[in-house]
Order: sequence, then structure tokens, then C-alpha cells
Amino acid sequence: MSVPLRKLAENQICQVWVHDTATGENQLLFETSDLLLEAPNWSLQGDALILNGNGDLWRLPLAAPKLEAIPLTGLPRMNNDHVLDPDGEHIFVSTYDDWQIYRAPLAGGAAVKVSGKEGPANLLHFLHGVSPDGRQLAFVGVEAKISGDKMTFISAEICTIGTDGHGFRQITSGGAPADGPEYSPDGQWLYFNTETFSGHAQIARMRPDGSEIGRLTDNETVDWFPHLSPDGLKAVYLAYPPGTSGHPPDLWVELRLVVGERWLEAKSVARLFGGQGTINVNSWSPDSTRFAFVAYPIDDVS
Repeated sequence: MSVPLRKLAENQICQVWVHDTATGENQLLFETSDLLLEAPNWSLQGDALILNGNGDLWRLPLAAPKLEAIPLTGLPRMNNDHVLDPDGEHIFVSTYDDWQIYRAPLAGGAAVKVSGKEGPANLLHFLHGVSPDGRQLAFVGVEAKISGDKMTFISAEICTIGTDGHGFRQITSGGAPADGPEYSPDGQWLYFNTETFSGHAQIARMRPDGSEIGRLTDNETVDWFPHLSPDGLKAVYLAYPPGTSGHPPDLWVELRLVVGERWLEAKSVARLFGGQGTINVNSWSPDSTRFAFVAYPIDDVS
């Protein structure tokens, strides 16, 4: 199945922002009406953001924000699920077309497929987490029925696999959709969103073996994609309006900042027109003071 790539609508622009947790300010870093960019990662060197757009990978330097294409080979079109390798020189990415996970050099070059060696046949892989030691990947394993250009999701469970492609394990079960699994900086927890508790997505955490599941948010909003800062002292997540199904694009959403483990006291630090693509992956700066996000304003939407 060939999935159409997202494009900007008429009168829509793509804006890349940075939030400073010390000042509370949101700074516009870059905007374009030519390319829909998604899901910033912050380079481990602290000098650039890495984003996907039009199926490719792009580098956006912070000092002089101008997009630079990262030339990669052996890779299908990329989606917005990509996470840096802890070595700082590679990135793990999920793809359309074959729905697998690859490892690619950030300087450009040949990508290598990681997944597909173990696990159910035809499982769709959506990467979100890499363990601090770089040995394990956490992803959403999706079973879907594909007919022509239509995809119907059957289940979405949290899974893990070694970065060598071996040791596949499904660690959630029961049918309640789950997404966005990300390791804590110490590797002791997986933070994710799940519909287990209330029938709509809320933030939770569990041990990497699937034990000790605990709810962290208790909101009417539909909460997605928890991302912890590298020092483990802060987190940010995306809050959709009540009643939202899935994590669609082009809605008014909030980014909520959590300090310490006070998830029930999260503070809204940005309201923007976005959703899908805004903050699908971890975008914290290496020093834990800032995070990046993407908005998609349209002239006639207020």
C-alpha cells in the first residue's frame, strides 16, 4: 500500500518553534510554505534539529536556520516516527511502503533495515523509543487490514526489539490502543499513551517488561506522546480536545509541561494549530532547557 504523503493545504504554512522552559517563551525558528515538516529531534550535539518532510530526512541548523537534505540510500519513504541513536551519529526511522524500522547515518549514506527478522508477519512498525544504552527499540506494532489504498487498524500494541533485529517481544495486550512508547533517561520505565483507563488516550508508564503499569494523567483531553527531558526532571505531552479520535492533524491542541513527577499539575505552555507531526518524537535539547515543536497555521482558521 502506497500512503499519500502529507502536504500543506492552501494558505497553510509550516512553523518550527522552540519553547524555553526557563523563560516560558516560544520562539519561532523557521517557517516555510513549500514543505510540510514533522516531528523534530534535537541533535545530541545541540546544534540542529532533525525533521522529516516529503518522505525524506532534513537537518535544520539552529544558528542559521536553513534546511539541509540528508542524503540517504536504501530507504523507503520515511514517516514521522524517528529517534536518534544514543551514539549521536545515527538515527532510527520508521518507513511507509514496507512499514519497517531502519538505522541510518546522520551524515548521509546507506540505511540498514533492523526489523522484520522476528515477530508476526506483516506487522506495521512505528518507532518511538531507543533505550539509553542503544540496545533496545520500543515501537508500536500495528496489525491492519489493507485493501487497495485503504487501511483498517485491527490492533496497536507496544513492542520491543533489539537494535540488531532480534528479541522481538509484545509487552502490552488486551486490545486497548497504545502508542508513543519512550524510555526514561535511566531506562527503567517506558512512558506511553493508552486508552486502557478511560476509553480515550491518557499518559501512563510501565516497566520495559510490561509490568507495573500506572496512570499519570487524568484529563478529559486526549493526551498523546509523552517526552521526558534528558535529565528526567521535566516532560511534555500533546493534549487534543475531548472526543478526538486518534492523533489527527489540523486541530487546535496544547503542549503541556510537567515538572518533576507532577503530571496532574501539568501547565499549558503553547496552544497551536497542529496535532499530527507537532511533537510525535522526543525533541528536547541535550541540556533539558528547551524543546522544539511544529505548528501548521492556516490563514482562515481561528
